[in-house]
Parts: sequence; C-alpha cells; structure tokens
Amino acid sequence: MSTDAEMAVYGKAAMYLRKPEKERIEAQNRPFDAKSACYVPDAKELYLKATIIKKDGGKVTVKLLENDEERTVKEDEVSPMNPPKFDKIEDMAMMTHLNEASVLYNLKERYAAWMIYTYSGLFCATVNPYKWLPVYDSEVVSAYRGKKRMEAPPHIFSVSDNAFQFMLTDRENQSVLITGESGAGKTVNTKRVIQYFATISTGGEKKQQPGKMQGSLEDQIIAANPLLEAYGNAKTVRNDNSSRFGKFIRIHFGTTGKLASADIETYLLEKSRVTFQLPDERGYHIFYQMMTNHKPELIEMSLLTTNPYDFPMCSMGQITVKSIDDKVELEATDNAIDILGFTNEEKMSIYKMTGAVLHHGNMKFKQKQREEQAEPDGTEDADKVAYLLGLNSADMLKALCYPRVKVGNEYVTKGQTVPQVLNSVTALAKSIYERMFLWMVIRINQMLDTKQQRNFFIGVLDIAGFEIFDFNTLEQLCINFTNEKLQQFFNHHMFVLEQEEYKKEGIIWEFIDFGMDLAACIELIEKPMGIFSILEEECMFPKATDTSFKNKLYDQHLGKTKAFEKPKPAKGKAEAHFSLVHYAGTVDYNIAGWLDKNKDPLNESVIQLYQKSSCKLLAVIYPPAPAEEAGKKGGKKKGGSMQTVSSQFRENLGKLMTNLRSTHPHFVRCLIPNESKTPGLMENFLVIHQLRCNGVLEGIRICRKGFPSRILYGDFKQRYKVLNASVIPEGQFIDNKKASEKLLGSIDVNHDEYRFGHTKVFFKAGLLGTLEEMRDEKLATLVTMTQAACRGFLMRKEFVKMMERREAIYTIQYNVRSFMNVKHWPWMKVYYKIKPLLKSAETEKELAQMKENYDKMKTDLATALAKKKELEEKMVSLLQEKNDLQLQVASESENLSDAEERCEGLIKSKIQLEAKLKEITERLEDEEEINAELTAKKRKLEDECSELKKDIDDLELTLAKVEKEKHATENKVKNLTEEMASQDESIAKLTKEKKALQEAHQQTLDDLQAEEDKVNTLTKSKTKLEQQVDDLEGSLEQEKKLRMDLERAKRKLEGDLKLAQESIMDLENDKQQSEEKLKKKDFEISQLLSKIEDEQSLGAQLQKKIKELQARIEELEEEIEAERAARAKVEKQRADLSRELEEISERLEEAGGATAAQIEMNKKREAEFQKLRRDLEEATLQHEATAAALRKKQADSC
Repeated sequence: MSTDAEMAVYGKAAMYLRKPEKERIEAQNRPFDAKSACYVPDAKELYLKATIIKKDGGKVTVKLLENDEERTVKEDEVSPMNPPKFDKIEDMAMMTHLNEASVLYNLKERYAAWMIYTYSGLFCATVNPYKWLPVYDSEVVSAYRGKKRMEAPPHIFSVSDNAFQFMLTDRENQSVLITGESGAGKTVNTKRVIQYFATISTGGEKKQQPGKMQGSLEDQIIAANPLLEAYGNAKTVRNDNSSRFGKFIRIHFGTTGKLASADIETYLLEKSRVTFQLPDERGYHIFYQMMTNHKPELIEMSLLTTNPYDFPMCSMGQITVKSIDDKVELEATDNAIDILGFTNEEKMSIYKMTGAVLHHGNMKFKQKQREEQAEPDGTEDADKVAYLLGLNSADMLKALCYPRVKVGNEYVTKGQTVPQVLNSVTALAKSIYERMFLWMVIRINQMLDTKQQRNFFIGVLDIAGFEIFDFNTLEQLCINFTNEKLQQFFNHHMFVLEQEEYKKEGIIWEFIDFGMDLAACIELIEKPMGIFSILEEECMFPKATDTSFKNKLYDQHLGKTKAFEKPKPAKGKAEAHFSLVHYAGTVDYNIAGWLDKNKDPLNESVIQLYQKSSCKLLAVIYPPAPAEEAGKKGGKKKGGSMQTVSSQFRENLGKLMTNLRSTHPHFVRCLIPNESKTPGLMENFLVIHQLRCNGVLEGIRICRKGFPSRILYGDFKQRYKVLNASVIPEGQFIDNKKASEKLLGSIDVNHDEYRFGHTKVFFKAGLLGTLEEMRDEKLATLVTMTQAACRGFLMRKEFVKMMERREAIYTIQYNVRSFMNVKHWPWMKVYYKIKPLLKSAETEKELAQMKENYDKMKTDLATALAKKKELEEKMVSLLQEKNDLQLQVASESENLSDAEERCEGLIKSKIQLEAKLKEITERLEDEEEINAELTAKKRKLEDECSELKKDIDDLELTLAKVEKEKHATENKVKNLTEEMASQDESIAKLTKEKKALQEAHQQTLDDLQAEEDKVNTLTKSKTKLEQQVDDLEGSLEQEKKLRMDLERAKRKLEGDLKLAQESIMDLENDKQQSEEKLKKKDFEISQLLSKIEDEQSLGAQLQKKIKELQARIEELEEEIEAERAARAKVEKQRADLSRELEEISERLEEAGGATAAQIEMNKKREAEFQKLRRDLEEATLQHEATAAALRKKQADSC
C-alpha cells in the first residue's frame, strides 16, 4: 500500500483514490471480535451491522450496532463481518469473508468517501457520483502511466493502461467493455478512456495538413465526443445525458504503441426521439443548444426562434436540464466541428438541416371539403423547410399530398389523407436526422484515418444501458437485447471459458454452475420463429396489424417459453402487450406501431426531390437507388429497401460480437447508486440488484476459487528465470515445463497457490504480483551490480586513454623540438615547395569522383524513400483489408455452420416427405380398390333402378286396369240407378273405394316423381365420384413426376445453401399459414358433419334429406373447385420459380410445403369420399324401403 508521500504524485485526486495512512493505521488498531461481528438481514436497509449475543439451536440473538436493538434471526441468515483492516478495501476479491453484505458495505463506505472505483476480481466496478470529482486531470493521467494494477489505486485510467500494456506485450487486440444500466456513468468513463489513450500515445509531432485537419489526431479523437453527444444524447428519466445510440470506438496503434488512427461504429440511433418525447424527458441536445441564442447567426441561418415551445416536435417533454448548460455545450459542439475538419459549407448545411427537421413539425394540413384528400393549411412552414433543404416548396407539398406510386411498370398519382401526410412528414424528419447523423460518423472516420501503419487496436464500447421505462417499445427491446448479448459474452468469458480452460489444461477443477445462462431470453428474441423473426414475417404481409402480430407472438410463445409472459395490468401505467424476463428484470413492452417502425416507409416522391436538391449534403445522404440490373448481379441478398430495421440491427450486432470475440476484453461495471440522482446517497436494494444481475459476486468467487493469471511455460521461464538462474543449467537443454516446475519449487512462495497445466502455469489472484515484486528486486540487485561493473570498466578504459594521452604529449613535444632544429635546412625548404604540387592533381580527381558518387547516392536515396513510402501506404491498406477479411471469414464461418444445420433439417424434411408420399401412394391404392367396389355397387344400383322402372310400368298397367274397372263400375251404377234405394249401402261403399283409389293413384304419381329425382341425384354422384378418382390419379402421377424432379434438383442444391436460408423462413411462414387454413377447414367440416348428423337423426321425410345431401354435395364441389384453383396457383408459382437456377432451393422447400398440403388435402378428400359413400349407401337403403312401401300400397289397393 502506498504511503502518503507516494500518493502525492496524484495531486488533489489522492484523497478520492486511496485511504490516508492515518486512517489505515487506526483501522488496524481498532478492537474487533471476529466471532461475534456480523451482518443480519433487514427489511428496510437490506443488511445491518450487529453483534452476536447468544446462539440457541438454529436461532441467533444479535444486538444491532446502530440502536442497540436485540433481534432473533435464523443462524443461516447471519453473514460474518470482515476485520476493520478490510474496510474500504480496493479489491473485494481479497476479503476474508465474501458475501453480499460485505461487498455492499464496502462499496457504500468507499462511495461515502467519494472513492468511486473499486476492483472486483478481474474487473472494475464504478459508482456514479452525480458530481464532478478532480480525478481525471492530466497529472492523474501521468501518475497512472506504466503502473501495474496493484501499484496504483483503482481507476478507469488503470484499466486503460493495463489494456494498453497487454496490447504491447501480448501483441493482441484489446477491448474495454463499459456496461451497466442507463444513467450509471458509461459515457463519462468512455470519454476518460479515450482521453487517456489520446494523451499517453501521441504519435510524434503534430503535423497539420491545410484544408483537412484543423486539429491533431488526438484532439480530433477527443473532439468526436461533443459532436456525437450533441446529436445522439438526450435527457431520459434516469439520466440527464443518456446515449441514445451505441458506439464502438477503435483506437489503432503502431507497433511501438504510437497513436495511428481511429474509427467509430454506431448502432441503433433512437430516431423516434426526434418527433416524440415522454413528459419527463427531452429531445436531442442540439435542438436546445441552437435555440439558446448563444450564436445568433445560427438562429438567423436556420430560421429558428429562441423559444422551444414554438416547435411542438421538440417540446413534448422538458426543454431544460439543470445539470447541462446548453450555451457551453453549443460552444463545445461548434469547436468540435472545426477541430474535426468539416468544411464551412458542410458546417452550415448541418445547422440548416437540423433547423429544417424542427420546422417539419410545424407543417399543417387540412381536409378538402367533401373529400378525404389532404391539402396544405398554409405554406409558411413548408416554405422554410424547402428553403433550408434547397427544394421547391410547391413541388414538395405536391409530393406530400399527391405522391406518385409505381404500379407495375407505370407510375400513378395517389391521394393522401391528413393522417397519412402527417405520418409521412414525421417519417421524413426522422430519416433526415438519422442519415445526417450517420454521414457525420462517416466524415469523422475519414478525418481520423491518417493512413499510418496500424498493427493493433483497443476498442471501447459505449452502448445504451438496460432500460425499464413505464412505456417500452421497439427501441427498448433492441437496447435490452444488446445488453443481454453483452452480459452473455461477459458470463461466457468470466465463467464458462475460464472453467473450460482449466479442464483443457488438466487442472483438477470441479465445474461450478453460477446460474448465469441467458440463452432462453436471447433465443426467444433472435432465433427462427422468435420475436424478431415473427416481426419481419408480419412486415411482409400488407394486411398485417399490431393485433395479428401480438396473436402470433402469443400462439408461438405464451406458455411455451419461461421468458415470455402476459403482462399484469397496473394502474397509472401505459398499456403493455407482452413481457420479457431479462437478466436485469421483467420488462413490459408495447407493440403499437412496431410494424411501421420496422419497415420504416418513406415517401419516394419526396425522396426523389431530395436527390436533386441544391443542398449538396442532402443530395449526398439520399443517393439515387442502384439500377435494377446491378441489384440482380448481386445475388439474392436482403438489402436496400427490403432490409428492415430489426434485420439491420441484428446484422450490426453480429459484427460487434465478432469484433469483441477477436479481442481480449476488460470489463468495467457501472452502477447506479440511487434513482433520485443525489450525490453520496446509496440505495442498498438498487445496488445489490445490479450486483446480482451483473455477475459481480460470481466474478469475485471464481477469481478467488480459480486461477485468474496464467503464463505459457516458455514465457514464464524466460521472464522469471532471473529469480534463480542456478536451477536451469546453461548449455543444457531442459523442457520448459520442467524448468518452470524447478524454478517455482526453488522460490519462497506458497506452493498451493499455483498449478501446472499442459501448456501453462496457473496462479491464484495476487501471486503473480508477488513474483513481479521479487523479479523487480532481483533485477534491481543485478542492475546495481551491472552498473558497478560498467562504471569500473569505463574508468579503466578512461585510465588507459589518460596514459595514452600522456605518451602522445611526450611524442608531440619530441617531434616539435626536432622540427625546430631542421626547419632552416635548404633541402627542407625545397621539400616544402614540391610536396603540395605532388598531391594537387590526385586531389582534384578524387573530388570529382566523390561528387559523382554523392549525386548517385542522393538519387538512390530519394528513390528508396519514395519506394518505402509507397510500400508503407500499401501495407496499411493491406492490413486493413486483412482485418476486414478476417471479420468476413468469421461471419462466413457462422453462416456456413447455420447453413449446414439447415441442410440437415432439409434432408430430414425430405425423408419425412418421402415417407408421407409413400403412405399417400399406399392410401391411393386403397382408394382405387374402394373405387372399384363403388363402381360395382353403382352397377348393381343401375340394375335395381331398371327393375324399379319395370315395377313402375307394371303399376301404370295396374292403374289403367283400375280405370277400366272404374268405368265399368260407373256404367253399372247407371244401370242400377233404378235400384238406388235398395243399393244405397253398395253405392256408398263403391264411392269410398273410388276415393281411396284416387288417393292411391296420386300417391303413386308422387312416389314415381321422387324416384326419378333420386335416380338423377345418384347419377350426378356417380359422375362426381368418377371425376374425383380421375383427379386423384392425376395428382398421384404429378406427385410421382414432381418427386423425380426433386431428386434431380437435390443434387444441385448442395452448392446453394446460402440462398436456401432466406427462402426457408418464407416457406415456413407459408406452411404455417396453410396449416392454419387447413385447421380452420377441418373445424368447418366437423361443424358441417355434426349438422348433417343432426339432420339425419330427424329422418322424417325422404325428400328433405335428399335436398340436404344435394346442398352438401354442391358445397363440397365449391370447396374442391377452390382447392383446385389454389393448387393451380401454387403450381404456376412453382413453375415460375423453377426457371431460375439460383432459387432451386426455394422450389425444394415450396415443393415440400406443397407435398404436405397435398397430404392434408388427400386426407380431407378421403374423409369427404367416405362421407359420400355412406350417404350413397343410406340413400340406397331408403330407396329400397320406399320401393317396398310402394309395393305394399299397391298390393293393398289391389
């Protein structure tokens, strides 16, 4: 632990980083009873400090320290307290007793002393202070530079420096993941990480290129934040400066750690906030900054006012924030635009378009008299929008009220109602804002790309935290899903990979399940038939509504997945349609407008005006759509206008997770201390909930139980051989593992705190730091000895030189004396005159040669330098291309594995379909046998009909005979008139007989007519049954032919797996819809069958029953015709699709779906066939009974 003198290097920040020596000494001397000191649970404060008085069985009596109250609690509810020396400990993994109460109180006491950073095992926890602390000054940056983790107090700068040092030593990309709920301080810590890297790794001299860079690279990296915050941050219920978009900032370095360049990737800007805010929230900061009148020229340029309430689009909630000075922020935003190198024209265009977005909300429209068509209600605001965007106002209003829509190959003008026009206006405002924001990110990346050599990068992730509001919509689902994925990545890295590493290395380890599996919720959202999948499916159907979307979600997931629940209605809260159980809590979501948000439709007529705008920036962010031919060449790929918001979000999230998996992550967990944003106040329940959800406690436990530090044997031998070089003899080969074992065995350390794996040596937390200290001490000793030897050697060399100088002086003195003696000799004078003349000729020649060599070397050097520069630039581009290709390969690998899984599913489906086809074939053979039997019965019925006709002829003859007898009887009556008096009784009898015969005659005629109708009906039934048999035979032949086609197509499909992925989803949806239709038909048929059975039970009159059967047959004929039409339509679609080789996969799946549909259709037809057969048999029996009755009546009449 550092002394107060050592902490002086941190300046004013020292008191906010580490306890002073006096406090540490007092804590160590404080009396403490380890057996009685404890924490007990409390309903109000969660945990309270107490002292154990007595134990009685499973009960413990304790006295609370705060008020001396005595309580009796269960023994297993008591948590032991750590000794006072562990108060405000910097790394909670070092605690003697690790429990929730100890962790909570340690954080609470450190927070009360404004020590907001605390290590928690392998990562750092930070609590939002809700006030400014002097812990980020330049002197603090300098103090942390190059310090090991245990040498300095916990700080975000320490995490950053560790990542930087790991990058240099391990030559591996790093990432810093700053996570936590909304309002926990992620954005502030992100800015501090960037500030640290920009400060410590300046890449040499700050060269400015005129017209491009107004600031140095490190200045530009820092300046990117104010600009992005102005356009991407807003006030929410929990955070006054909440990031409403995610960003992944990659800072690139050269081989020596010098800053090379940077780039920013953004995710999911919440563009709905442009046009809508909740009452306690605010829109994006830039709107209110511009209206402060701090820069009047902006008000004049963008035609704004200083009153935000003049613009309803940005004044639905709050317009000011206490903790933000919009004037100061506007100055920072404006300076950032200049530092980042935007041209003056671009800067003016940004401000103008921002103002135009606000003016969109003031445009008014009204309904024409006696029409639903909308028309402008005044053009003042429209004129302002058109002026700021470089458009013609009349053309813009015409495009809004009468947009041109493409129908087939022609364009037609479509009328718009007032609500439709207003929706179109708000959609355009959001689109302009979003595209301008994305363009600014692209321009910033262009400015930060210096073309210098990039070898490694450190990525900093700042993404919107987990959000649970009263009203949660699609944006909250995407944000929470991202946090769910990041939490899973953290869990996987911290718990799963860590323990798998132990098993792989042969470390004896019992696998610990920390219960942090988030797969259920993630799969519910992203897997096939998950929430995003169903949302995208519904967006494909024009008649889909929010209700149909909700019904599909309930049908698919309610009661089947634990993570999906029906919301419980609460008073005073917004309506919710479904609930998801996330790791941080259960969230109620409202699905109103999700389909439109996901499709993100825009008025194409207005977009075409934007593309021709005189405002260059507007034309740039709305480029013309690529030609259709170019789109076809690109293969079948979701993109352009067909790409939904959810699919684009999932694609970006997939790239982010691939990036993170390729780096060594460092985690910073941000915590919210209270909901009221009060400095120094910590709500225990809120903090402990975050600790449980974020895996902080589990991280400490695995850090303590496991071996968080590990080094390869070769690296360990190379680095720590200096501790005891005698155990590794020189000149003799020794295995790295054995050398490491000998080396550790000879060092005075706790030998239970390390383990030897197959390729690495593993250390408990803290041991590696001890080894580093021992190495530093040994190196200090060796360096001291080396310095002494060097100084001795240098002094001996200096002494030799001094002796040589003395001898040289003696020699010079001797030669000077000799020269003085001979300089006046005559021959010496002649020698002096001749000597220079001998060397002059050679000197001139040498000078000419040297000049020639110099020119040549100068030319070669220039050529070499140019070549070097060209190669360096080429290497930078190749490295970038290599990184892109690596990401692409990783993505393609995942796609390939998904495709293989889908291929296996297709093969299984094919096998099942073949089995069903075989079953249908066998059933069809049975149907043919039944048909043969029915044909035989039909012939038998025809014979019976002919017999009945003969009986009818006999009856007619009998009637004729009866008529003759009647005439004879009448004649007899006339002849016996005279005997009427005596024959009254006979006449009366004959009259009755006559009447009876007339009734019998009439009944016979009615029965004859009924029998003729029956024969006609049976003939029609026979014709229909024959037609059905023919259709079934044709279907069988067609299915056999289709099966052969599918066999041939299957061989070609193996190379087209990627294209099959998209078609599978569509066809599965079609299949599901077909199954729903079939279920509905089956239900209708069952209802009709029950109705017919009820009508049959009445059985009162034969004629009524025959009519009902005829109605039933006609209904079935209509259904058969409808099914034939539907089948013909499907066959036509299948034939069209089979023309394109790229979409053979769709044909396979559609054929599979068609086969399944045919199976269901055949089942249905079989049931109808059986029903008709039963009806025919019943009709035959009734016909026979009727004929028998007629015969009996005839016999009675005779």
